[in-house]
Amino acid sequence: MHMVKILDTTLREGEQTPGVSFSVDEKVEIARRLDEAKFHMIEAGHPAVSKDVAYAIKRIASERLNAEVLAHSRALISDVDAVISCDVDRAAIFIGVTEKKLKSMRMTPEMAIDAAVNAIQHAKDHGLRVRFTAEDATRADYGYVVRICRAAVEAGADRLSIPDTVGSMTPERMKRLFSDLSRDLNAELDAHCHNDLGFAVANALAAVEGGATAVHTTVNGLGERAGITPIEPFAVAMKVLHNVETVDLSKLPQLSLLLEKYSGIPVPPNQPIVGENAFSHKGGVHAAAVIFDPETYEAFAPGLVGRQREIVISKYSGRVAVEDRLKRLGIALSDSELDAVLSAIKEKPEIRSYRDTDLLELAERATGKRLEVQIPKKIEALVLVKCESNVYTTAVARRILWIKGVERVIEISGDFDIEAHIQVDSISQMNEVLENIRVIKGVTSTNTRVILKKFNSEDTN
Repeated sequence: MHMVKILDTTLREGEQTPGVSFSVDEKVEIARRLDEAKFHMIEAGHPAVSKDVAYAIKRIASERLNAEVLAHSRALISDVDAVISCDVDRAAIFIGVTEKKLKSMRMTPEMAIDAAVNAIQHAKDHGLRVRFTAEDATRADYGYVVRICRAAVEAGADRLSIPDTVGSMTPERMKRLFSDLSRDLNAELDAHCHNDLGFAVANALAAVEGGATAVHTTVNGLGERAGITPIEPFAVAMKVLHNVETVDLSKLPQLSLLLEKYSGIPVPPNQPIVGENAFSHKGGVHAAAVIFDPETYEAFAPGLVGRQREIVISKYSGRVAVEDRLKRLGIALSDSELDAVLSAIKEKPEIRSYRDTDLLELAERATGKRLEVQIPKKIEALVLVKCESNVYTTAVARRILWIKGVERVIEISGDFDIEAHIQVDSISQMNEVLENIRVIKGVTSTNTRVILKKFNSEDTN
C-alpha cells in the first residue's frame, strides 16, 4: 500500500456545516492543532466568500506551518486573485463538470475547459501550486472528466481532486474509478467523499485502494449536509487495515473535543474512535471475553488513539466484570459475596450504569461489611442553564448530556430551564465542561454550584 496524504478541510468544508461559523482566532488555533497532528495539507477557506474568511486565511498562511496551506477558488480570475493575496502555498481551483452543472452555469464543455485552464495558468504565473477539482466528477461523463483533467495538468495543475459530491458512489465503483483515472491521468489524485449515504469512509478507503494518493477529511466529519470523510475512523482504518501511517492518531481525541467546542456540533456517544462509548463494553459475554483477551471484541487497542477501555457495570454485567472492577478498586470478595452484589445490581434495572463510588456503596450494602478502598475524589457540581426563549430546550439538553463529564441532565421550571449534574477530576476539567455548555447555541447564561456534601435517606436515621 502506498503513502497517503491527508488534506483537512475543516476550515472550509467544515465551516459549511449548517450553524457553524468559526472566529478568526478559532481558525488559527484549529490550524495549529492540525499541524501539530501532522496533517499534510490544510484547506484554510475560500477567500472570495467574505473579508473575515480572507483575513483568517492570511493569518494561517503567516503561521508558516509545516502543512501546505491551500485556499479555495472558483475557476475565475477574480477568485484566483483573492487567493494570491492570501500568500498561501496552493490554489484549489474547481469547476462543475456534469452536464446539468454546465447548463446551470450557461457553459459548454469547451467553455468550462477554457475557464479552468485560464484560472490555473493565472495562478501558476503568480507562483502558486495548483490543485484542480472536477466538481461532481463521479456523476459526470468519464471521457469529459479525463479531458478537462488532462487540460488542467497541461496548464500546470499537479494535483487533481475527484469529488463524490453527493455521496452516491459505492466502494466497488469508487475503486474502479480511481484505478481507471490512475491509468489515464498523469497527476496526484485526491478523493473527496461526501457522506450522504454513510459511505464516506468506505469510499475513501476504496479510492486509496484504486490509486488515490490523498484523501480530504474533516474533524468529526463536518461538512455540507451529512458531511464528508471523518478523519478519525479513516486514519485509524488506514493504520489497522493497511499499516499506513497518516496523521498522529494520539491527537485525534483532543482535536475532536476542540471542534465539538468550536462548532457547537456534539459528537454522538457511539461515534467511532472519539465517541464516549467507542471503547466501552457492557454485555456480560463481551465484558468477560475482553477482560480475558481484548482482541475478542476489539479491532485495535484503545491506546492506539490515546484512549482507555471501559467495562460498564449495569444489569447486563456478569460475575467476571463485577469481580474485575472490584479488584481494580482493591476489593476481593468471596463467591457468595459476589453473587450478592450481582443480584443487587440486577434488582435495579432502572440504573443505567454504576460509577466506582456507586458500586462500592452497593457492595457494602449487599455484603453487610465495610469495604476500605481509596477512590479518587471527584469534583461534583450542579449547573443551572438558561436558554433563549425561541430554542427547543430538549435539543439543548441533549447536547449538554453528550459533553464529557456531564452525568445527568434534567429540564426544570423556574428561572432556569435545565439542570446538569457534572462530575470531573479537577477544576480545570470543570471549567472546560462549563465552557462547552456556554458555547452551545441557545444557551444564554449558567449558574454553577459545587456540591460540598451529599446525604441519602439512611443518613437521617
